[in-house]
Amino acid sequence: MNKRVKALALMVVMTTFFTGPSLAAEDAALLKDMTSVIALLGLPCGQVVSVTKKGDNDHIATCKDGNRYRVFLNAEGRVVAQKQ
Repeated sequence: MNKRVKALALMVVMTTFFTGPSLAAEDAALLKDMTSVIALLGLPCGQVVSVTKKGDNDHIATCKDGNRYRVFLNAEGRVVAQKQ
């Protein structure tokens, strides 16, 4: 039983250790994607500095210049950014 507890503890520690950097990489990719989406829609932003997920395909992006946009998919499946 003691070996099982040690093995389980090791698995938990290793999972935590390896998922931390991947979550940070996903966050960086999401910031870059949101910056690109807002720029392609022709809205002023510069660079997205934070993103809050509201739901599936629904985010609030905060730009470096202070603008905030809700980025989501509309009923037709198109990406829309609404100034908040």
